[in-house]
Amino acid sequence: MELLQTLKIIADDTRFKIIQLLLVNDFCVGALARNLGISEAAVSQHIQILRKGGFLKGEKRGYWTHYSVERSLLIHLAEGLEELANQPTAQQFVCLRESLKNIKSKGGENKMCQCKCEHPEKLQGKPGDCSKELKKECHGEEAHSCEKKVEQIEE
Repeated sequence: MELLQTLKIIADDTRFKIIQLLLVNDFCVGALARNLGISEAAVSQHIQILRKGGFLKGEKRGYWTHYSVERSLLIHLAEGLEELANQPTAQQFVCLRESLKNIKSKGGENKMCQCKCEHPEKLQGKPGDCSKELKKECHGEEAHSCEKKVEQIEE
């Protein structure tokens, strides 16, 4: 299962509380409902989502099913988050406009300009916030393409 889908499943407060309770002890739906202060029907709906996501397993004990957490999935999730956190950062500064140039708007045109900043660390926010000297240092003598679009809209 994809990391984002897994995180979405446990992002719900009630489902997260169910996992916390079941990490300590196996419970049936009725016991979970009492502990959480919600209806058994609500608990059953959350358990169904958690089971489909692979977080819970059920064991029939007499008339009731007691649930427990699939700890291996939590470990896998933690490893995925650790891998995400340990990704190396870029060694050089990357212009936001350049990195996003392939993101298309609904009309099919690029949302961002395709300029390349020589010194993006010196820029301050959007192009209009920078002094002329900073823009010149970053973009050279050319007018910034984003500014041209803004000027055209304002006219």
